[in-house]
Amino acid sequence: MTATVRAAHLDEAAAITARDRGGREFGVALASITDAWVTELFEQALAAHPTKHRVAILAVGGYGRGELAPYSDLDLLLVHNAKPRKVAAEIEPVASALWYPLWDAGVKLGHAVRRVDEQLDLVDGDLDSATALLTARFLAGDEEIAAEVTLRGRKSWEAQRSTYLSALRERMTARQAESADVAYRLEPDIKNGHGGLRDVQTVWWAMASGLDVIEQDLADLDACYDTLLRARVATHLTTGRAGEVMRLEDQDAIAARGGWSDADALMADVAEAGRTVSWLCDEAWNRAIERDPTDDRGIAPGVVLRNGEIELTEGADPGRDPTLLLQAAVAAARNDCRIGRATLARLHDEVEPWEGDWPVGARTELVALLLEGHRAIPVLEALTHHELISRMLPEWRPVRSKPQRNAYHRFTVDRHLWEAAANAAELVERVARPDLLVLGALFHDIGKGYPGDHTEVGMEMFRDIGPRLGLNRHDVDVIVTMIEHHLLLSDVAMRRDISDEATIDLVAGLVGTVEKLELLDALTEADSKATGTSAWGSWKAQLIDELVSRSKHVLGGGFASEVEWRLFPDEATLVAMAAGAVDISRNDDLITIVSPDVAGTFSQVAGVVSMHGLDVVTSRAYSDEQGMAASQFRVTSSNGEMNWRKVKNDLRKGLRRELAIEAHLADRAKTYKRRRKLQADTPGPPKVKFIEGGSSNATVVEIRAVSKIGILHRITQALDDMGLDIRHATVHTMGIEVVDTFYIRTRTGELVTNTAHRKEIQKALLHAVR
Repeated sequence: MTATVRAAHLDEAAAITARDRGGREFGVALASITDAWVTELFEQALAAHPTKHRVAILAVGGYGRGELAPYSDLDLLLVHNAKPRKVAAEIEPVASALWYPLWDAGVKLGHAVRRVDEQLDLVDGDLDSATALLTARFLAGDEEIAAEVTLRGRKSWEAQRSTYLSALRERMTARQAESADVAYRLEPDIKNGHGGLRDVQTVWWAMASGLDVIEQDLADLDACYDTLLRARVATHLTTGRAGEVMRLEDQDAIAARGGWSDADALMADVAEAGRTVSWLCDEAWNRAIERDPTDDRGIAPGVVLRNGEIELTEGADPGRDPTLLLQAAVAAARNDCRIGRATLARLHDEVEPWEGDWPVGARTELVALLLEGHRAIPVLEALTHHELISRMLPEWRPVRSKPQRNAYHRFTVDRHLWEAAANAAELVERVARPDLLVLGALFHDIGKGYPGDHTEVGMEMFRDIGPRLGLNRHDVDVIVTMIEHHLLLSDVAMRRDISDEATIDLVAGLVGTVEKLELLDALTEADSKATGTSAWGSWKAQLIDELVSRSKHVLGGGFASEVEWRLFPDEATLVAMAAGAVDISRNDDLITIVSPDVAGTFSQVAGVVSMHGLDVVTSRAYSDEQGMAASQFRVTSSNGEMNWRKVKNDLRKGLRRELAIEAHLADRAKTYKRRRKLQADTPGPPKVKFIEGGSSNATVVEIRAVSKIGILHRITQALDDMGLDIRHATVHTMGIEVVDTFYIRTRTGELVTNTAHRKEIQKALLHAVR
């Protein structure tokens, strides 16, 4: 028996389900095909090795449920009644004759051979064995002994239902702590993630222990399970292997295989299914918690805390007072509890869409909810699940569950906005208007649900939304500015020379007031932290803090030069430069090089760094009027290692021009493993742009290109070949794209203003990055 047998089974199952492309349909078809195969092999094994003992083969696990994924394990249990001394002679030959053809066919087999009493002893107290028997299915052999095992196994479960219920809850809680949400991961684990297939299966098992699940919730869970199973089957068929993680580079093919229009539609469906599963499963487990029924107290008129949940009183009328929706939400967040299902249902049935201006007091309640920070997020999820957010704000619907398919954004658009608002709530002491901060955070990316530039679209949208919320013209203008410039501080800090007065004047001019600057400062941090772990760090925080400090001074009527410089080059670097000698140092992931300002120095250093397999995340360069230069590189290593002694030695050689850097880079490129895809949209062609007025004493040029080995070395070498000195440089790597900015002058210290010269520089740089 060869692997081609299993391949034929997969083709047959795919042909059966080619029209509907349903995951469950494929699983059922493959399980049925496999049933016939296993039964035939089992009968052949018994014919070759006859035994007088009772023997049966059962499907367990996912195979037992009849939903076999293409490359998932084939879990089989062979039960018998032979005495221990007879097993080796009469049972094991039968088992081997069954297992080996399956292995030869390339099946990953989960198998066990046990006496009935052994299996039942194992089930007693073992959660995995117990759940396996809950879905065990007879395939072939002695049906009575198979029925005995499954029946007694289920009786054992029933006898220990409370123990198993607690164990299932603990297992689920531990798994969710280790696994990220299916709804928000760039590459979700659709089986084990929070909101994945295993969460639904756990609820099904728990129902056998008495967990109460509403009938409609079961139907909704089943529909979501179908979506996730469809994605899982398509993932297996696309990759040709077992695996539960939908890797970014596979998502287009998975979408095509599973019948989605494109990868965005696939990931939107997976996100929606994942967040629904999360909410419904959490809701079911929440009802299983025993609470004090006498805990009943008023929170606000018409709103009470009853049995651990927020409820509306019988006399409350959300149809007449729709602000009760937000009052209940605020109460739930402040008490760190859920809104009761009956109340959510009432709100869904009785609250009409908020057309036109919001009810009096509604904006105040929304701000109060957002100021509760991360405690507000589960409440917002509940409102979303019952379609209440879009009742209040119809513009919200297009951003619901909208994926952001790149390595930086870990959340869907709507969840990102909630996270940003929650982060902003922790920073309110830094601003004069906390209400505008959290509202600005909530709406800063609202345009991402619509065609066009999301910033421009969002600004236009809020000019309509703001007055409906009851904001005056000044407040609307402030939030529109926050939307317009929500990336300004981050972009300038990471890509420009913030020691240059022209940079500070630019920021101050765009922002206009200290009030807006402080709001943008807090929004930048909140937005970055909500984006992902790689979007915020101490280095970026220091740069933005320096930029804001200088810009605030200018907005107050001062000059940027009057603010003490606190970043690179720091005092230690300036002292080293004043000494006039080569100095190479390292502090964790930061490498600093001081040397005479000789043409090509930055390029040599960048080349050595790349030779050693180090990726430059950010870089800064500086030169003084005394002929010394300093450069600083923040680096990462793909394998997490750095031989600093060798790196330092090669840096000295490079500065002395004793290394064949181009040859070394070419050698490394031959063995370089291509980077994994980290964003859905491939960066466009390389671009070179001169930034007019970007500096008071240099010409600023920005290069965007796909990252590759030695790219920084080649860019800076091209600038050197064109007879240009680098006064300052900022290097920023974002996923697979680099955005490098250089402040350049001619060898005689002049700015590059000649159009023909600029065109030649552009040509040289494009050649270098291509």
